[in-house]
Amino acid sequence: MSAIDDATARTRLLALREEIVVLSQGASEDRKPVGLDQQSVGRLSRQDSLQVQAMAKAAEARRAQELRRIDAALRRLEEGEYGYCVECGEAIEGRRLGIDPAAPRCAGCA
Repeated sequence: MSAIDDATARTRLLALREEIVVLSQGASEDRKPVGLDQQSVGRLSRQDSLQVQAMAKAAEARRAQELRRIDAALRRLEEGEYGYCVECGEAIEGRRLGIDPAAPRCAGCA
């Protein structure tokens, strides 16, 4: 059994999920295709724009991965499996869940 109760876990997971969704929406402009801007100064500004776009896409991929982890934790919560390692089935340490409520594995299996 996990050291944090289901209601607290659900609240924390949903808050984390909402925070990530808001961050993703705020960064959507940076992920758009880079157009050729005749007002920009040469090749370097286009390269800068492409670099910003690449970094924004990488950050979005990390956010999508974190959303998948959170959604999986919410499913485990619904199924009564939350707080147990997905590999060995042992209880995940309360401190670990306190730091990362979406943690799917105990420290030994991580």
